[in-house]
Order: sequence, then structure tokens, then C-alpha cells
Amino acid sequence: MDADPFFDSNVLLYLVSEDLAKANRAEALLASGGTISVQVLNEVSNVAVRKHGMTWLQVDTLLQLVRTLCRVEPLTEITYDLGRQLAERYRLSVYDAMIVAAALLAGTDTLYSEDMHDGLLIEERLRIRNPFRARSVQDALETHHGG
Repeated sequence: MDADPFFDSNVLLYLVSEDLAKANRAEALLASGGTISVQVLNEVSNVAVRKHGMTWLQVDTLLQLVRTLCRVEPLTEITYDLGRQLAERYRLSVYDAMIVAAALLAGTDTLYSEDMHDGLLIEERLRIRNPFRARSVQDALETHHGG
């Protein structure tokens, strides 16, 4: 299994947040690299422009940085089919399920997400972790840095 974590869009969006504690945590986790999906790129782009008022140039700069640190998992029909099954089985939104499916297909064992169910084990091999919960912050940093 790939030791690199998978990042949900909500974690990456803290890179441009005014919440400095969460921004610093997101930056620390991302510094060692990881994996994202095309779905995450889409969501970050949409929220950055529509909710954070960023320009497309600013979004491109942010995502260029993220893409240099992270491997990008494609969104394919296989991702969709698996995601659709996961949405039903785990009662996830379709969008979250596509991210979970991409994480599974990428072979990661940790998905960092603030919005999904912290601690949930998907398909007995992918654990969802909220990197901003007090008990999870140290676990996240230790797991990601081999501690």
C-alpha cells in the first residue's frame, strides 16, 4: 500500500483560509506530498473562485503548487462505478464517494477529510481521518511523517 495520504478538497482549501491553525496543519501535511483526484481539483477550483473570491490566476497558482506535491488520480468510468457503489454502501454523497473511490484506486490507506466521518474504515483498507480533530492531529502528523 502507498503510504502517501489522499487529501479531500476541504483540507486543501484551508491553505487559503484565514484560520491560521488549520492552514498550518494543512500545509504541514501537504509538505510531505500525497495524492488527490481530478474531483478534488474541480472542487477546490469551484470553491476558491465562488466562495473565496480568488481569481483564476490565483487558483491556477494554488493548484500548480498542490500538483507539484501530489500525484493526481484521474476520474474515470471505473472511478465512477466504484464511487456509485460506495455512495450507496456507506451513505456518502456522490461527490464524496468519487473522492473515496479515487483514494481506493490510488492504493492509499488514509484519506484526510474534515467533512467525512472521522475514523470510518472503507472496504477494510481506507481510513478516513479528520486532521483537524484534536486527537487526530498528532496521529495524522505521526502517520504521515513515519513517527
